[in-house]
Amino acid sequence: MTTAADILTSESYGNPYALSHLDALEAEAVHIFREVAGEFERPVILFSGGKDSIVMLHLALKAFWPAQVPFALLHVDTGHNFPEVLEYRDRTVAEHGLRLHVARVQDFIDDGRLRERPDGLRNPLQTVPLLDGIEKGRFDAVFGGGRRDEEKARAKERVFSLRDEFGAWDPRRQRPELWSLYNGRHSPGEHVRVFPLSNWTELDVWQYIERENIELPAIYYAHEREVFQRSGMWLTAGEWGGPKAGETVERRLVRYRTVGDMSCTGAVDSDATTVADVVTEVAASRLTERGATRADDKVSEAAMEDRKREGYF
Repeated sequence: MTTAADILTSESYGNPYALSHLDALEAEAVHIFREVAGEFERPVILFSGGKDSIVMLHLALKAFWPAQVPFALLHVDTGHNFPEVLEYRDRTVAEHGLRLHVARVQDFIDDGRLRERPDGLRNPLQTVPLLDGIEKGRFDAVFGGGRRDEEKARAKERVFSLRDEFGAWDPRRQRPELWSLYNGRHSPGEHVRVFPLSNWTELDVWQYIERENIELPAIYYAHEREVFQRSGMWLTAGEWGGPKAGETVERRLVRYRTVGDMSCTGAVDSDATTVADVVTEVAASRLTERGATRADDKVSEAAMEDRKREGYF
């Protein structure tokens, strides 16, 4: 007797038109980009030079090729970014002829709208410059590279996430997205955050990077670096406030799984120098990249959700 499992197996492996899981994820993301282009007037892509935003831009380039990407890019610069990442950002913008808007945290500190934190962390200070950049640009849809596997609060969010006139997120206002139907309706002053990589995992991202031969900043691969240990993480020394007395700088072979700024993003011990090495390493990991290497998520159990309610991604 033929079972449902037999049917699924024959359909998956006997059908030359069956999509691989990466093809399916790519097709979904491309559909989301095109849907936003059709529904909204002034979308923008958040681009930091991190791996998720790089994959997101790669998908946008595919979605509209051979035309130009019809969206500008927006980067919230904390002032504590890794130089390798900023160099990659500027080179990519020039290579593809893109428009880049930069909202600088330092500008808000200089004019008194923000105050430097005692712990030196600047990632939590990004919300005000982000919302200011969205308002100034009159952006009504903002693409972000958030994935549901990263963190509990992100797992709650839909692909289209409505934000009120203050940029705040209310989980009670989440909309159903049955059959990949997305509701972009919003009132004046509101905007929608859009997450084309919602259904991807860290492993999916790296497998796609490998398949598409996507270039990344060198810090995603193992390299020797001067680091010091704080709160169980290897942090890069810098003007942001590290190391402190009693924290010893040493040279280690490390790589970064995620890229925020130097004040909160930890490196991991690794000898993974190629994409294939990283895929193998990520497949064996039992911690998400944010859970393992982001100090700003360790402030409290609900740190990310609290910031999302205030307007953060």
